Amino acid sequence: MPSTEPPSVPPANVLPKVAAVRVADGERLRSVHLPGTTLTVRSRPPAREGLPPALHVHGLGGSSQNWSALMPLLDGVVHSEALDLPGFGDSPPPDDGDYSITGHARAVVRYLDAAGRGPVHLFGNSLGGAVVTRVAAARPDLVRTLTLVSPALPEIRVQRSAVPTGLLALPGVVRLFNRLTREWTAEQRVRGVTALCYGDPGRVTPEGFRNAVEEMERRLRLPYFWDAMARSARGIVNAYTVGGQYGLWRQAERVLAPTLLVYGGRDQLVGYRMAQRAARAFRDSRLLTLPDAGHVAMMEYPEAVATAFRELLADTRGAAGAAAGPDAVDSGDPAGGERTDGAVDGEPANQTTGG
Repeated sequence: MPSTEPPSVPPANVLPKVAAVRVADGERLRSVHLPGTTLTVRSRPPAREGLPPALHVHGLGGSSQNWSALMPLLDGVVHSEALDLPGFGDSPPPDDGDYSITGHARAVVRYLDAAGRGPVHLFGNSLGGAVVTRVAAARPDLVRTLTLVSPALPEIRVQRSAVPTGLLALPGVVRLFNRLTREWTAEQRVRGVTALCYGDPGRVTPEGFRNAVEEMERRLRLPYFWDAMARSARGIVNAYTVGGQYGLWRQAERVLAPTLLVYGGRDQLVGYRMAQRAARAFRDSRLLTLPDAGHVAMMEYPEAVATAFRELLADTRGAAGAAAGPDAVDSGDPAGGERTDGAVDGEPANQTTGG
């Protein structure tokens, strides 16, 4: 559903100063200015020259930090980058206030086009999983492989524990929630998020918990934090209601890239039962199920996710070599070689307004 309400954020040049974003050993951050938005990109130096690029996209309320446990485990096989979607992490809000799935997908496409890094190994978690599914369907030329960790694809029977997150999409709910939780500390908020997202919150180390509290304190000082959350939640709900060729499941069926699907048995936000439907929808897919994982398997079990991706990479290379023959040269093009320039920008109005 389109929205006429303006984004309730001040201009970027008058945003308050907040604490610096945490950067893990071996990582660096940079800002990339694109039409209509500025993105913060987290990267690791490649282990050697010539590694294929990878891009990681986080979920609702997350940031590029969500991939810091996984990226070092892939150092030898890809050159990893992770971005902060507009309005999240260290990226300011988009100029047009568009937090729809298509709006976020457009930001990813603009970055990849501007950076000239495509085709990439594209990763997405939750909201980011829906975003990169749309990217892979609309711009197959930009995607070598697709790895989806608990992707936020439409469910007919949404889990009860996911309902509060969906309610953020309703007008006035964020204001009510803020009033009810005004006295909550950053520690209390982080414990609640951890209990919701992790299969076993005990896997979070004391240092990891302290870092999460520090990041929560930083985000709560941002005047656009709740606006970005509410509008992105509304974008997910809107995407769930779209049918036809722009429906996310229809777009999943159009994805050409070899796809790794990762689902957690204790996921309280994306139903474990959706794993088999996803495996049927994506035409070239393999499935990793982690019975003890929750919603963020790349943070809970990064070694298992890294191993599965390495196997995907090996299988993909082997299949490409067998199909091409012994004298073929790898062109770097994605499977099928199809290109659909501008397809993300060409989607219907109710997917481009951010609700």
